[in-house]
Parts: sequence; C-alpha cells; structure tokens
Amino acid sequence: MYSRHLLLSFALCVVSALPVCAQSGTNSPYSQYGWGALSDQTSGFNRGMNGTGIAFRNGREVNFLNPASYSAMDSLMFLFDGGVSGHLTQMSEQGNKLTRKNANFEYAVAGFRVARHVGVSFGIIPFSNVGYSYATTLPIGSSTTSTYTNTYTGSGGLRQVYLGAGWEPVRGFSLGVNGAYVWGDYEKWVVNSYSDQYINTLTKLYRAEVKTYKLDFGMQYQAKLKHDNALTIGLTYTLGHSIDAAPTCQVYSTNSQTAVSDTTRFTIQGKTSLPHSFGAALAWNHGHKWRVGVDYTMQQWSGVDFPEYKIVDNQPVYRLSSDYFSDRHKVNVGGEFCSDINARNFFKRIRYRAGASYATSYYKVNGHDGPTELSVSAGVGVPIVNSYNNRSILNLSVQWVRNAASGLLTENTFRLNIGFTFNERWFQKWKFD
Repeated sequence: MYSRHLLLSFALCVVSALPVCAQSGTNSPYSQYGWGALSDQTSGFNRGMNGTGIAFRNGREVNFLNPASYSAMDSLMFLFDGGVSGHLTQMSEQGNKLTRKNANFEYAVAGFRVARHVGVSFGIIPFSNVGYSYATTLPIGSSTTSTYTNTYTGSGGLRQVYLGAGWEPVRGFSLGVNGAYVWGDYEKWVVNSYSDQYINTLTKLYRAEVKTYKLDFGMQYQAKLKHDNALTIGLTYTLGHSIDAAPTCQVYSTNSQTAVSDTTRFTIQGKTSLPHSFGAALAWNHGHKWRVGVDYTMQQWSGVDFPEYKIVDNQPVYRLSSDYFSDRHKVNVGGEFCSDINARNFFKRIRYRAGASYATSYYKVNGHDGPTELSVSAGVGVPIVNSYNNRSILNLSVQWVRNAASGLLTENTFRLNIGFTFNERWFQKWKFD
C-alpha cells in the first residue's frame, strides 16, 4: 500500500514539475548555439563530487548516470530523489561585466528493487537549456553618427522522462538500460536594426521541435579486494540516431518608414540527430568510509549535422552543416568520505564530498572551437535523523564553473545545489505477536 501511494506521489511530482522543467534554467549567451547549454544530468550526491559517478554503485542512491547501478538497490527500500539549484553568473568581455541570477529545477527520480538482483528507476531530468538576451551596437563603416544594433534572444530546451532497469546476472557483474522520451523546442530571435531610418530592419526567427527517444546502456563490474576494499569498472553507451526536428527559419524584412514586412520561410529537408556517447570510469571503495572515482565521457557531436543560415553567392541559404559541432570530451574526478555511516554521533555520519572536471565545447563559434569548461565543487550529505527516519539525506553542494575561450565571452558561474534523497523501508514486512 505504501509503495502504491509513493508511486502516485511521484507521478504527481513529475506532472507538477513539467511546467517548471519547461522554463529555461540559464542566462548564458552560449546557450544560443546548438541545442543549448547541456545539463549535468546528475543527482544530488553526484553534484558534490562534480558529476562523478559512472562506476559508483550504492543501494541507497539512484545513480542514473549508469543504469547498471540499479541492481545494487536494497530490496526493502523505496528511493526518491529530487533537486533544484540557484545560479549567479558573472559575464565579462573586453572590460565589460554583467551579473545575472537564475534558478532551475534539476531532476526528480525514484528507484526500487523489483526482484532478486534487479532494480528499476524512473524520473524526469533536463537535457539542455536555452535562455539568453543581449544586444551589441556598432558604427556603420567609418560613420560617427550611424549605427546598427544586433539583438539576440532565445528560450527553450530539451528534457527527458526515462524508465530504466539494472540486472546483476553474475556476482559482481551488472548490466542496465535507460529508455527515455525526449521532447522540447527552442525559439531564437536575431534582430538587425539601424539608426538610419532609410535602412530596413532584418529579423530572423529560428525554430525547432523535438519528439524522439533516447537509449542509454550501462555495465559495471565490481571486484572485492582485501581489507574491505572494492574496485569497480563502469562503462556507458548512448545510442546516436537521427531525429526529425523540423527546423525552420523565417526572415522578416521590415520597411522602417512604412512598417510593411516581407517574409521568407526556409525549411530543412534533411534530418539532424543525437550523438553517440561513450563513458568509461573507475571507482575505489573502502567500506562505507571512502569512495573515489574518475570518469571519462565522449559525445560524438562531430557526426551530427545542424541547420545554419548563411549567405552564399549573395543568396540566403538555410541548410544542414557538418561543420557546426565538434566532439565533446569530459573528465571528472571526485570523492566522498564518511567517518561512520552507522555511528550514533551525528557529525560522524555526515558525508563530505569534493570534485573537479574539465570539458571541451560541443559547438563551434564562427568556425572555431567554443569555450572550454573548468569546474570544481564541494558538498555534504547531511543525514535526516528523527524518531522514524534515519536513512534519508539532504544533499548540499556549491560549484564554480568557468566557460572561456580566447577572444570570446568569459563566464564564471557559482551554483548552489540542493537535493533530497528520501530513503525508507516501504517494502518491509512487519510481524505482530
């Protein structure tokens, strides 16, 4: 009965989270490129270790980075995990600085064991976010009085609802798969206006809508060593495939004097796609005290075509380009320490976490590689202790992220991540004398 009530509660949580998830969670001008700013797709405990987790397996966590980890879930417990974040971003370019604030729904997931050595998980997580608004004003040629202004605005993003399962067919060896429905859209505006009223205003509107699937596969092998040590290898693969996003571009030329507009509409005939992705990781555990992991992921964006508007031989062209993206490489290192997970002393049960990562850009800016990403994080897992609950965790972490490239905008983002892991024995059978 408890499990049914909790499943219903989670379903209601997902439904209520949909409009929040649909809102943009970024103010970054870099989100105008490609599908936007890619989301971390990690839960509360991962964020304290800066996203590390492909080789982590723990029966008290929902680790959707690798679905093979679901097989480690405790048979008596139902896990629910949800999180939000707040952002403070400082942007700087050529001596100019701007600070923006934002908040974002991050994820809502759940998991439990359905059979011996078989666990399942489901939830909603963001895939990418688009959200920006800025303008640049420059003189026309050598003129000291005439100027033109380019205004850029955009919103949207992609999100996914997934259902996954993990199975341990042989002791120490686990396999898993996540199947997800991915949906969303973006709308990007570019307005070219002029101080000279005799020059027409040119407006371009880019739109695309995605409704597709996503398949993530995972594997973990854990070897038990002496003195309560364990070494785990984790591998992941995401299937790349073509998608029909129906991207369009509408160009409006508005007469500045008469306000009459001429509209030209371009539609892409071909298809874009989601990339193949690969992940490999190694983790070391010492009992319930220490765990340290190293992750490497590669998203094969270089094989993905994306629509691009260009002027070719004095004619406007909107077509798929194979030079828009580049492969994204990311390395994560993170660890956690807990003095004694079962201690009576509250402070000995706190989990202390830290991590760092480096990633290359998946898109190009004016034909050159986009900004690289450097980030570090620190966090704690605070146990919730009362008369009826001693396994749930409040996950808090802070993160600094720097996106920078030579000659481009530099972003320094400070994030506060808040997550809650609800962990209770809903499936325990009670005996009464």
